[in-house]
Parts: sequence; structure tokens; C-alpha cells
Amino acid sequence: MRELDLVQNLPSQIITSTEEEPWLAVRTRSNFEKLTAAELEKKSIEVFLPLRRVTRRWSDRRKLIDEPLFRSYVFLRAPEEDRLRVMRTTGVVRFVGTSTRYPWQVGQKEMEALRRFVDERLLIDPYPYLKAGQRVYVRSGPLAGIEGFIVRKNSKCRLIVSVEMMMQSVSVEVDESTVEPLFD
Repeated sequence: MRELDLVQNLPSQIITSTEEEPWLAVRTRSNFEKLTAAELEKKSIEVFLPLRRVTRRWSDRRKLIDEPLFRSYVFLRAPEEDRLRVMRTTGVVRFVGTSTRYPWQVGQKEMEALRRFVDERLLIDPYPYLKAGQRVYVRSGPLAGIEGFIVRKNSKCRLIVSVEMMMQSVSVEVDESTVEPLFD
């Protein structure tokens, strides 16, 4: 089976589990994200693998491909009794956190932001993890309600959303007029 066949519908194809289960992340072997996500789906485990569309250039051609937004990470929801099955999945190295029994949970707001970025088919890019910066709230448009940081990239305004427990961030271009500062 070709790699492309495995992931053709991954961003929108999500098997639902109980909403009470927290989102977790697993670390995968290098370049095993798509295969791991497909294997977890076969085991009826809810998976989310955010992909971004990029153009790759080879010496003889250019091609549009979908690549993982976070290299070597896959998000999932699995009850505690299924975590051993997760660990036995091709490509899974470990849960992100201190142990398999107590993995760190991904924040619900962070997951909602990532899901909306993918669902809206926005041009998203990985971004270096940020801890400091201007915290903002998007008040209108397709990303209304999302919180993040604002930075400039190529003179354009970009919203940064960080997944704290993984120390990873993503950026998406936003209209500066749709955001307002948050005061904690």
C-alpha cells in the first residue's frame, strides 16, 4: 500500500470516542507519523494527525505533498486500558509525559485550535516554541475565539498557538484587525 493511500483523508477522518477522554500525544519513529496514525485507526482509536500541504522540489520535478505539522508526533484519545495497545502499534516510541500510565494531557483549547486550523485548510507552518510575547484573542472570522501569540513573518501578521506539553508551536496568517490583546 502506498504511503499516500494511507493518509488521503487523515485530516478529516477521525474516529470518535467518548468525549471525556483527554487528548494525549505519542512520539513516533522518524517519518512514521502517517503509518502510525493509520494503524491506530485500524485499532479503533481516535487519532488526529495535523497535516500541512507543501511543495517539495526534486531535481526532476515538483510535487504537492501532505506532511505532518509536528514531526514525530500523533495525537490520540485512548482510555487507560487501551494504552498498552497504543504502545504496541507500529511506529509508536512512547507517550509524551512521565510514563505510559500517566501521560501528559494536551489542552482542550490547543486541540480545538489545531483542529480548526486543519478544518479551515489554512496555510499553517511549524513555528519555534514561544513562551513570551503578546497574547491575543481572535474576535472575528473563521478563527474567532482562538487565543495565541502574535508575531510578524515577512511583514505579515501571524497567530502562534503553542502546544505546551510538547513544546511545539504552529503559526497561521491572520488579519491584524481581527485580533485584540488579552490581559491576564
